[in-house]
Amino acid sequence: MSAFKFFYPLQIRYGDLDPQWHVNNAHSVTLIEQGRTAYLVELGLWDGVDFNNLGLIVADVHISYKAPVRLFQNVQVGVRVARIGTKSLVMHYSMEDRDDGQVLATAETIMVAFDYHTHQSIPVPEDWKQKIRTYEGEEFS
Repeated sequence: MSAFKFFYPLQIRYGDLDPQWHVNNAHSVTLIEQGRTAYLVELGLWDGVDFNNLGLIVADVHISYKAPVRLFQNVQVGVRVARIGTKSLVMHYSMEDRDDGQVLATAETIMVAFDYHTHQSIPVPEDWKQKIRTYEGEEFS
């Protein structure tokens, strides 16, 4: 059984490719970002409109590539919160082939709760913690 409850379908575009005809590593960051923003909207943590109220900023990204991603391949990205800290979230991702379930890449980001109006980190809002706990079905330590 998958550790991910949320999956977002991705469309691989010609412009995502590099000269080796697979998704360029830099574009993988954008693909997991698409999944992350859809996850935030799905959970009601962001309205998907006002970037000043996004509430998170990327502090760290790690991606492990398992297999090439090709043009027109049916791909999805699984997204979940793995840990909630005082001012940050650790998020995990699994980029997978939708047809056969092959894991193409895994990733982790550290997301810092951030107020774009004051340009400062803030504590993770309590309502965010509750929405994430409810959705993921975990208490997080």
